Amino acid sequence: MVASPALLGCLAAITCAVCIALAEWLHNRRIARVAFLAFGASGRPRRWTAIASVVRVISGSLLAFGLTVLFWMEPKAVEKEPTLEASKHLLVCLDASPSMFVADSGPNGKIKRAIWAGEVIQAILDRLDTETTRVTVFAVYTKSIPVIEETFDRNVVRNLLDGLPLYAAFEAGPTKLSTGVGDALNYARKWQPKSATLVIVSDGDSEEKTDVRSIPSSIADSIVIGVGDPIRPTMVSGHRSTQDTASLKLLASKLNGVYHQGNNKQLPSHIVNKLTMVRPRVADGIGLRELALACIALGGTALCFLGPALLLFGKRISHLPAVLVAPSPLKRDGSPAKNDWVKPNMLKNGVS
Repeated sequence: MVASPALLGCLAAITCAVCIALAEWLHNRRIARVAFLAFGASGRPRRWTAIASVVRVISGSLLAFGLTVLFWMEPKAVEKEPTLEASKHLLVCLDASPSMFVADSGPNGKIKRAIWAGEVIQAILDRLDTETTRVTVFAVYTKSIPVIEETFDRNVVRNLLDGLPLYAAFEAGPTKLSTGVGDALNYARKWQPKSATLVIVSDGDSEEKTDVRSIPSSIADSIVIGVGDPIRPTMVSGHRSTQDTASLKLLASKLNGVYHQGNNKQLPSHIVNKLTMVRPRVADGIGLRELALACIALGGTALCFLGPALLLFGKRISHLPAVLVAPSPLKRDGSPAKNDWVKPNMLKNGVS
């Protein structure tokens, strides 16, 4: 039977405390023999130094407990089975037009828009509460197609967002972004109120007028992410393609959502953290691992500052330095006299 990390940590702390206490006892005995040499005329350090031994025992025990617990704890990746009934949804409208394969995105401006869009959405996928959230992806070009419907598998979504040429599944023509968004909103009407997050990723290169008739009650959050260079155009299918920031901002306002210029920037943390379907980062409580880390921090900090504190503030400051008193050159018996060092307390008592 393998003992728990907490039990092993307690045994290590007790053993360490006993060893340090014994060492402190021996150390104090040795200091007592050279007290006047170490601390001057009084033979005693400052009063606060009496707690130094106690601090060493406690700090060493905390360090031993924390390090032992972390050494014996095994990292665990908890895999939770998804529930049969999903309570949250992520609805993605992905622009699948040929203009999304222009390489003018990313931090260096040389990544295809579709690939960079997948990397931006990945920040949301990484924070999904996979136990209760399902993902639906609509591909939008000349019409809208639900490519993925209510899946729990993030790997399937990740493969789809890796720059697949989805435009091959559509007839060539102008991009109908508003129509595709409308179809996605109609699909979301069957979900529970305030249970879904709508994410639209596009370069805004659409000839269709931006129009949103009604927003279903299931949509709690909306984000419109723009990709593509908004300034430098690129020729695609006989026309110049840039990110149409004006139409994307208008679409975001009609959806009561936010617009993010994501051509070379990831989604900010404050936007991701506010989403309904995102798993919170704050832990449910303080566990054994956090307790061990706290013990290491407290014990290590105390031991780190104890030594310098004793060195700088542990010794008493004598205001009466030792003086050299020169007696008479000859003693009463006529033998030569030697100089004597006189302590300050002898001067106080009138001893010469």
